[in-house]
Amino acid sequence: QVQLVESGGGSVQAGGSLRLSCVASGYFYSEYSMAWFRLSPGKEREGVACIDRYTNTLYADSVKGRFTISKDNAKKTLYLQMNSLKPEDTAMYYCATVYAVVPATPLMQNEYNNWGQGTQVAVSS
Repeated sequence: QVQLVESGGGSVQAGGSLRLSCVASGYFYSEYSMAWFRLSPGKEREGVACIDRYTNTLYADSVKGRFTISKDNAKKTLYLQMNSLKPEDTAMYYCATVYAVVPATPLMQNEYNNWGQGTQVAVSS
């Protein structure tokens, strides 16, 4: 089972940027499909962006054009570059993985079976 450790969260003003990272342990990193989710108080966990084992990407409409997901297989690291941040982006952000599968619904949390502990993002107006 791969272990995931997120970092890069913090507090930023609206319009600012942050880059989240998720470092993985284990083997065969390139075979994993991966995603970023977020959880805000009073809301369900939301799929933000995903990248499958073939590096196809998909974004939630709420972040399209502002967020970019990428991964570095050599560093076993998943990234989420977040630009033009808005107060509604405030949430705990989690990375998630699933091995050797291209999820049919890649922004749904039940497609992933391995989760990190999260990193907090706070955007003030």
